[in-house]
Order: sequence, then C-alpha cells, then structure tokens
Amino acid sequence: MDKQQVVLVTGGGRGIGAATALLAARQGWAVAVNYAANADAAEAVVQQIRAAGGRAVALQADVAFEDQIVRLFQQVDAALGPLTALVNNAGVVDVAARVDGMGTARLARMFNVNVIGSFLCAREAVKRMSTRYGGAGGSIVNLGSAAARIGSPGQYVDYAAAKAAIDTFTLGLAKEVATEGIRVNAVRPGIIATEIHASGGQPNRANEVAPQVPMQRPGSADEVAQAVLWLMSDASSYTTGSLIDVAGGR
Repeated sequence: MDKQQVVLVTGGGRGIGAATALLAARQGWAVAVNYAANADAAEAVVQQIRAAGGRAVALQADVAFEDQIVRLFQQVDAALGPLTALVNNAGVVDVAARVDGMGTARLARMFNVNVIGSFLCAREAVKRMSTRYGGAGGSIVNLGSAAARIGSPGQYVDYAAAKAAIDTFTLGLAKEVATEGIRVNAVRPGIIATEIHASGGQPNRANEVAPQVPMQRPGSADEVAQAVLWLMSDASSYTTGSLIDVAGGR
C-alpha cells in the first residue's frame, strides 16, 4: 500500500486555509493544520477531519519567526511522516491606508509574514522533498493575490506588493527545483468571502466590492481550495511555475 500523502497548510485554521485542509483530507491526504494564535479554530478543523476518519494535527507556529518555522516542520515530520506538499497560505492584511500613511512596523509585519515566511517554509519543504536531498518530490502551492496585478491603491499597496513578490518567488523557485521532483505554483484569489476582510477592518468588503467583479459575486474559500488541490495532485503533473487566478474574471 502506498504511503499516505502529507500536506502542511500554513494558516490552516480559517478561510482558504481551512477549506484547503478539509478538502485535502476528503481526498485522502494527512493534514498538518498550522495556526499562529487561534488554536480553537485549528482544532475545530482537525476534529472535522478526524470525525470523518482522516488524519490531522494542529500545530502552532507564527511564520514571521524562523525558529518557529523550523520547529513546525520538525513537528510535521514526527506527527505525520514525510512531507508531500506545502500550501503557503498564512498571510495578513492591515487596515486600509495610503502609502504616505504607512510606517515601518506595518511594512515589516506585512513582508515578514507574507513573503519571508513563505520563503522560509518553502526552504524547509525543499530540504525534505527535493531529490537532491534524498526526497521523493512534492508540490508547493503559494497563495498569491489578484491584488498583485491591480495594486490596491488607497487600501493595501503594501499587501499587493508582497503578493507580487510571491508571484516572482513562485516563478523562480519553480525553475530552481524543476529537476528535483518539486513543482511550484501559485493560486491568486480575487475577492473571496473570508474572515480576512474583518481583520482589515472591512468585514463587508467582499460584498461591497462584488459589483467590480465580472461574475458579480465574491468567490468562496472552497472554490480557491479546489484550485490548490488540483495543483497539489498528480492531475497537474506537467504544471509548474504557473499563476492561476481564481478571481471571477477580475
């Protein structure tokens, strides 16, 4: 019998991360659900997976800190076995602001979590999955954003810039490890109805912005998760370095 595939979903307790973790479990993956602070949300996802007969663990780590990332991957190794896929989903936004109103603390948080955290998680995944290190290969899926194309003026230029960095990171890493059994892709959601808007002080933003979307509605976390799971799976075996928009045409 083949070994069960193992995925780590950072920021897996809520929103797109939770939808990805649940869908992965339904498709037979063992799932490590990472969270930074909300243990209850992550445990709720884990309990749903276990109740359906799946394997899952909730693991705390703030991806803004390198030592916590290293510990996280060690815990995944011990709890679930060799890693098959990484979903770099953990991310933050902030309250709407213009660039001339942004300070270094905001910018450092934005890039430490959204960019540097993704780099370091990918580093640890490559060390485990790459044939160069004796691994069996695998898949890395980064969560970008349609904001990288739009720029988000007057709201989140810093977030958009961080997600643009994820686009370039995805393209470069994909080429770097293409001969080592690892595929690297990104999904770029548009306006998705999740809790992240409330953390930016605009809980109703998804519905308010919906008229700007050609499909005239926000997307769901599960619609994004479907794209992530396709990129994790062998169904996308010839796909690497791709940026897939799940944005309703926006």
